Amino acid sequence: MTSPFQTLHHVCIVVHDLEKAETYYTSLGIGPWFDYPKSSPYVELMTPNPEASKVMRYRCCDFLNFQLQLCDPGSLDSPQRRFLDTHGEGVYHLGFEVDDLAGAKSQMTALGVGTIASGLREDGSGFAYFDTRDQAGTVLEVRRSSPPATS
Repeated sequence: MTSPFQTLHHVCIVVHDLEKAETYYTSLGIGPWFDYPKSSPYVELMTPNPEASKVMRYRCCDFLNFQLQLCDPGSLDSPQRRFLDTHGEGVYHLGFEVDDLAGAKSQMTALGVGTIASGLREDGSGFAYFDTRDQAGTVLEVRRSSPPATS
């Protein structure tokens, strides 16, 4: 059995003040930053609080080998908001790219790992956050990116 946690895509850090965090990282020469690209709507979406998910804000920076994401979870109740309130700013999750999202989810379910949130788009892209904080020290996520646009 191959682990779905082979290809790191991103590290997500929750912060109190998105603009302040971005300004500091930029002062260190890290950037450019861009808004997380919200693409097509999800045909399946399971989150603890859909309204909180809608208002979360992300700023991203692409490095050569991974993406850094800064997340302002907003004030509504969400796992990210609870993490920020309990632990302060820090790494909320590690995101891994997978070719087979359904297979990765099935594999984790077979291992007895619960899903915190998941989403699937019509093109097969999507994500799943797993309930791994107590055992792994952080949330682990798998994601399948949208296929490149064809012209």
